[in-house]
Amino acid sequence: MYRHTQIGYLTLIVLLVAALGIFAIGTLSPLPVSLSVAVLLLISAALFSSLTVEISDDELRFHFGPGLWRKRFLLTEIAAADVTRSLWWEGWGIRITPRGMLYNVSGTAAVEVALRSGQHFRIGTDEPEALAQAVRMAIGAPTASSPEFS
Repeated sequence: MYRHTQIGYLTLIVLLVAALGIFAIGTLSPLPVSLSVAVLLLISAALFSSLTVEISDDELRFHFGPGLWRKRFLLTEIAAADVTRSLWWEGWGIRITPRGMLYNVSGTAAVEVALRSGQHFRIGTDEPEALAQAVRMAIGAPTASSPEFS
């Protein structure tokens, strides 16, 4: 039904440059420490380099990078999806915010998903209108092009 991968280019660049910088100045500190930090940054770059969102016939799912970290929600649990923006200081990655969990690799555009339980979470995306529309269609909610909005 829907599948989109957003690559976090800025995240990748920042983490890779930081890893190279720490490794390069490793001569100023004990090598095992700088090598460990550089490797940790490289692993973070691989794990959080992209965010893939998929909607199937029965669930919304998303994962970062190669898919070691995954999240799934049954479509029957979803009440609504709306385009929104995250605040710049809420950052990237997996964050707890005042408006619920945020899953993001780049930018501030997002889709806020409201669950029937009352919980909310946001998925960062570079195509918020398309994602919100796909979720609404999947859960059978009215869309902007539906006759109900005319």
